[in-house]
Amino acid sequence: MKNVSEKILALARKELYSYSISASFYGIAVFFLLFTTVWLFYFQNFFTLDTASLRPFFGAFPIAFVLVVPVITMKSWAEERKLGSVELLLTMPFSEWDLVLGKFLSSLAVLALILGLTVPVPLSLLPLGSFDGGVIAGEYLGALLLGGAAIALGLFLSCLSKNQAGAFLGSAVVLMAVMLASQFTMSLNLPPSLAGAINFFSLAFHFESFSQGIIDSRDLAFFIITAALFLFLNTRVLIFRKWR
Repeated sequence: MKNVSEKILALARKELYSYSISASFYGIAVFFLLFTTVWLFYFQNFFTLDTASLRPFFGAFPIAFVLVVPVITMKSWAEERKLGSVELLLTMPFSEWDLVLGKFLSSLAVLALILGLTVPVPLSLLPLGSFDGGVIAGEYLGALLLGGAAIALGLFLSCLSKNQAGAFLGSAVVLMAVMLASQFTMSLNLPPSLAGAINFFSLAFHFESFSQGIIDSRDLAFFIITAALFLFLNTRVLIFRKWR
């Protein structure tokens, strides 16, 4: 078990180093910080809301993730496949789960770092009202879980793509669909049963409880199961390529 964890961490460190020298990481970090800040103060007019809540701020996260997550995940497998290094990885003493979890943990760490860059925004607003720290912590937890599920999906799509452009476009389109599905059900007059079925597959819908500071076990389980499912599918694709 120790050897397995060491392999995963070694792979994760390798991936983190590649992110640290990538201009796309710094660009997407700046984009996320600017987008969420502008969304809060300009589009949501925070200072006119007269309420001590950061729900409008966290409400921008699912929208921003549509672009942020594909940038993080697009090169994970697509670039390895383009360079032919994925075949080399599959011949090394790593299991498919080692490879997948290494890339997943590194991508999740990058997203956590980007989320951490937004912390000064709520900290600067705390003196202006009676904000609930527990609610803010729950919102950040929900954002990380949402991002984890989206990253697992993005890694799976990257594994299916032949290049970074295809991985980015595919992930962005799919994430837009699963993020904004609940918005379509609100705008369309759909039967409750159909709307409920669509909302069940919407990542943003399951984030709503967290954006209110409520940790719902059903939404928590949904994010964990979704991430595990796409990580499992990622390993199946690798096994197929290994033995084809």
